[in-house]
Amino acid sequence: MTIHTKASVPRIIIADDHDMVRRGLCLLLEEAGAARIVGEARAADAMISLLERIDADLLVTDFSMPSPVENDGAGMLELVARRWPTLPVVVLTMATSVHIIRTILQTGAKAVVGKADGVAELIRALEAARQDRIYLGNTVQAILRGAEGDTLGGKCVPTLTIRESEVLRMYASGLAVGAIATKLNKSRKTISRQKMSAMDKLSLRSDLEIYEYARRQGLRTR
Repeated sequence: MTIHTKASVPRIIIADDHDMVRRGLCLLLEEAGAARIVGEARAADAMISLLERIDADLLVTDFSMPSPVENDGAGMLELVARRWPTLPVVVLTMATSVHIIRTILQTGAKAVVGKADGVAELIRALEAARQDRIYLGNTVQAILRGAEGDTLGGKCVPTLTIRESEVLRMYASGLAVGAIATKLNKSRKTISRQKMSAMDKLSLRSDLEIYEYARRQGLRTR
């Protein structure tokens, strides 16, 4: 593992709505000399506020982190990419869905690490992100290889667009089509069309099948 000098230790903002996870990561990274934590957030809006006020070298964030003000998920990551295009983003996730991993990478995140991967994997991801390299944790690589997660009975996994993946995730979390349309600033017709397109690609025929699929694939993280 790389030995960091004081000057090379990156300033990091960590965002996760689970207090024990967030605090544990802060302690482990600082004890390892791999990071200097300059901000913590438990919701998307608090994270955006920190980014506006504090200079950081890296952002480490959960993917699903509900907020009453800002969108989480892909919308949150796209906002960060637009406003802070040079800031490397490392995403921690419990999701086991190919679609979620693809969505995260499409937003421009430099690294994706499963929460089960451990702090050593996260440190490697931080080092790669600082060097402008893509890094995928062990569990994430396994998901994308089809060794686990979204295999759809061994068939080729269909590709959802970022919006289709987000709409399905938000719908599975309990939001109605109208509420999703409001959060994403889209029409109900657009959201309904994206929901139906995702269902068609995944051969899901009912809301019950959506919920079951989401449960199995880690789309429902709450």
